Amino acid sequence: MNRERWVVAAKRADFYAIGREFGIDPVIARLIRNRDVEGMDNIRAYLYGDVTQLPSPRLMKDEEKAVNILDEKIKAGKRIRIIGDYDIDGVTSTYILLKSLRTLGAQADIYIPDRVADGYGLHMQLIQKAYEDGIDTIVTCDNGIAAYEEIARAKSLGMTVIVTDHHEIPYEDGENGRTYRIPPADAVINPRQPDCPYPSKNICGAVVAWKLVQGLYEHRGFPGEAAMEFLEFAAIATVGDVMDLQGENRIIVKAGLKALESTKNPGLRALKQANGLGEGPVTAYHVGFVLGPCINASGRLDTAQRSLELFLAPDGDTAARIAGDLTALNQSRKALTEKGREEARHLVEETAAGRDRVLVLYLPDCHESLAGIIAGRIREEYHKPVFVLTDSEKGVKGSGRSIEAYSMYEELVKCRDLLTQFGGHPMAAGLSLERDNVDAFRKRLNGNCTLTEKDLTPKIVIDVPMPFSYITRSLVDQLSLLEPFGKGNTKPLFAQKELRVLELRIFGKNRNVAKMQLSDGEGRVMDGIYFGDAPDFEAFVKDRETISITYYPEIDTYNGRAHLQLVIRNYC
Repeated sequence: MNRERWVVAAKRADFYAIGREFGIDPVIARLIRNRDVEGMDNIRAYLYGDVTQLPSPRLMKDEEKAVNILDEKIKAGKRIRIIGDYDIDGVTSTYILLKSLRTLGAQADIYIPDRVADGYGLHMQLIQKAYEDGIDTIVTCDNGIAAYEEIARAKSLGMTVIVTDHHEIPYEDGENGRTYRIPPADAVINPRQPDCPYPSKNICGAVVAWKLVQGLYEHRGFPGEAAMEFLEFAAIATVGDVMDLQGENRIIVKAGLKALESTKNPGLRALKQANGLGEGPVTAYHVGFVLGPCINASGRLDTAQRSLELFLAPDGDTAARIAGDLTALNQSRKALTEKGREEARHLVEETAAGRDRVLVLYLPDCHESLAGIIAGRIREEYHKPVFVLTDSEKGVKGSGRSIEAYSMYEELVKCRDLLTQFGGHPMAAGLSLERDNVDAFRKRLNGNCTLTEKDLTPKIVIDVPMPFSYITRSLVDQLSLLEPFGKGNTKPLFAQKELRVLELRIFGKNRNVAKMQLSDGEGRVMDGIYFGDAPDFEAFVKDRETISITYYPEIDTYNGRAHLQLVIRNYC
């Protein structure tokens, strides 16, 4: 077991009053408060909020300006090019804009940059190609906010540019404070702009694009529900781009997952079928770990246009063929990822780089599309900020994944002189640099690093220390009120001390499942299950009379019989 710091969430409220008001168990009230939801109105919105309560797109800075520009361009028959990105957020954003603009009669096409040949974002060659192709207007999605020079070039060539993005606004800190560098586009829609009044700052690129579509449809007199056909795509992108599932995002994902269960899109239906999901409920887990990786796989190992073709598939047969290809491609990606992860682990365990507080792992032969996934896996294992760098056609490229105490984007700003390109969020970033600068980059990051041992110790936040004797079928059923779970709205975690482990058995081809019975001090017994290194768990238990666990209760259904069991998350 890794060293961990267990802490109990100690947020206060009148849980019994909340329980009476909403007809829920006081434990459920406490879980809601632990997710920073306060006040009866906000609790009501958390439990029962729907899409009618989402903020108006008109609050987005430059929304009206962009709507008017596009309306004029469509009516004039001008050629419009959507330039997206190759990940799940970029592909869904591109689909939302392309389908809606064509619905409005636009002469619109798309270009999704190739991860290897083009790299991320709006490069000069894409501007030149658009100009040569006779494009009048460029609309970006999930990129563009950092493309100041490229957009200036497009403007000098007489093109109109609209940016829709959600990434951090580039800035420079000087003697007079922070100066933001907004690109000289005709309209910039990005809620992170300091003067944008839109209340939800942490939405993904697809939601930003969807907001523009809502404004366009409203301007053209379409009924309000017309833009709802894109809700499921906004939800997929929100989960896939790991946005906080709070406020607006939570409402979008909750409603979008419901829509996804009976989607009319042939591509999404086929992708669900190819992954064994059928017509049943779709959870955020299914999007994040089953469907999403298939959508991302095309941009990693092939071309992201394959995923876009899936969304645009005109019939079930075409969709099934593409969905099968993407699912197979994802299996290949998994094998390559595991190989890269083992190479990265070797660097951490066997070289000086592993002793750094910020891990910079140079894997020259790793496929550059897998750097972010591998960085995420290593971050989870070692609880440190991680950059994985790999050779590309134009120097070195990399992706980073961070921990809560370390803002990756802000730290990259301090290294800008060593980088040829960078962008991202506090928790994730992408970058390019010259090969000769790799060592200097590693030293600079670690020289600037202020992370403490406490920051680098995984913190396990326990919602409620609760004896399992309190658990009932009714309580477990009420836990579903808190879904969808994900970043910012985590699955509840309970804890209990001094449990005896009885009748331990190990299952699974990889010996990664331990089933047991757990007995408390009163002699009450409940089934428990642990997913992980089961032999390690067994060895730990053998040396001790009792153990402490964190757990999540669930209903296990086997042979038509349902019973309560505890899913063990951590133990000590």
